Amino acid sequence: MLYKRNPQLNRHGELIHLLSIEGLPRAVIHQILDTAETFLSVNDREVKKVPLLRGKSVFNLFFENSTRTRTTFEIAAKRLSADVLNLDIAKSSASKGESLLDTIANLSAMHADMFVVRHSESGAPYLIAQHCAPHVHVVNAGDGRHAHPTQGLLDMYTIRHYKRDFTNLTVAVVGDIVHSRVARSDIHALTTLGVPEIRAVGPKTLVPGDLREMGVRVCHDMAEGIRDADVIIMLRLQNERMNGAMLPSAGEFFKSFGLTEQKLALAKPDAIVMHPGPINRGVEIDSSVADGRQSVILPQVTFGIAVRMAVMSILAGNEA
Repeated sequence: MLYKRNPQLNRHGELIHLLSIEGLPRAVIHQILDTAETFLSVNDREVKKVPLLRGKSVFNLFFENSTRTRTTFEIAAKRLSADVLNLDIAKSSASKGESLLDTIANLSAMHADMFVVRHSESGAPYLIAQHCAPHVHVVNAGDGRHAHPTQGLLDMYTIRHYKRDFTNLTVAVVGDIVHSRVARSDIHALTTLGVPEIRAVGPKTLVPGDLREMGVRVCHDMAEGIRDADVIIMLRLQNERMNGAMLPSAGEFFKSFGLTEQKLALAKPDAIVMHPGPINRGVEIDSSVADGRQSVILPQVTFGIAVRMAVMSILAGNEA
């Protein structure tokens, strides 16, 4: 019954869409991370291609701006030998009023096999998954404030790469949590993977109180939040999603919750610093930390290619 209720899984419990980390079994997350491990070496080859998606068409539908996510999805699909089509939304019929489902229906008629979707409305990828043909797979590349599952998965890959075991870690997620789909995906993944101490750190206006119900420790003091942490995940201030004065100023935010070398010294000496990007230097994080020895921000981007290759190859191999 669990698998029937989860639109991401078929009746065998296999992944057919990636819409959210919430509800994914731990075994599926491990499958994705393990598969990504096998693809990491492709980056080092002279010919960076494998034939797993040869003959398949992947449509990138980005209704919101993106640099890292869109580019790494395109690279990942091409390294799997797929035919990749990037829809220019501003020049598409969507700009003339065509509905999302009509757009999808027309693209499906062009023999699409997979849709990678970023949308400002939470739930848009779910809607597409409900209405597309059974052979078509949908990957959520970020929907509103809801979820960003591949970012969550590449963050978990990064943590596993540097820390190996999730079950003895303290992870601090710092900043604008209330607007962050990355934070939600990370917290669901960390919980599923058995991280014993998850901290949500930020001002009261930017940290949802219901996180406590998930077993997350809420901290409104930076020193308390990152003290003895193994992993610090910094988040971007999402000004485009804020309504009203949720912050006194960017400068005040940096003073209280920006990550500096002095604050980082409160964490464990071997703590790693992460950020999904784009970075607002001097607002969320000091340049000396972003570019410092404990930063793994650029490796996150590299790992993202392997993780997205893993997701697409697994989806393509499973039937609804």
